[in-house]
Amino acid sequence: MVADYIAEFVGFIVVIAVIWWKVVPPVRKAMRKQQETIAKQVEDAKEATERLAVAERKYRDALAEARTEAAKIRDAARADALRIVEEMREQADREVERIRQRGEEDLVAQRRQVIRELRGRIGELAVELAGELVTDHLSDQQHRSATVDRLLDELEAMAGSTSGSGGPATGPSAGEDS
Repeated sequence: MVADYIAEFVGFIVVIAVIWWKVVPPVRKAMRKQQETIAKQVEDAKEATERLAVAERKYRDALAEARTEAAKIRDAARADALRIVEEMREQADREVERIRQRGEEDLVAQRRQVIRELRGRIGELAVELAGELVTDHLSDQQHRSATVDRLLDELEAMAGSTSGSGGPATGPSAGEDS
């Protein structure tokens, strides 16, 4: 019984020695390799975290710069829009002034033309009316005689004022009375 225990004990020791000599070194080697792998992964994770932090910082900086640039572009666009609006207003004002001046010039030209036409028409009407008046006036024998007498009197008066003496102008009129 004791011999069984001793034999079992020696077998146990041999198994332990074989495990210690053949199994433990590869297991230790595998464990060290795993530890190194884990350590490398931890180190890579730290580097990745640092790179992520740097990338996030660059992203925030780029975003802030882009916002600043966008604000500058927006302000420049507003300034350009205001300048364009002002230029368009000035151009429209010039165009309105040009159209107003041209309208005034056209109005003056039309007024002159209307005045010319009215003068011509009034002249025609005056001549026509004068002709009708003269025709009406001279259609009556008594008016015709009075007009001829008045014309002769005026001619005698004109002849008397040019000759200065009035003698020859009264001669023929005296002959008419005789």
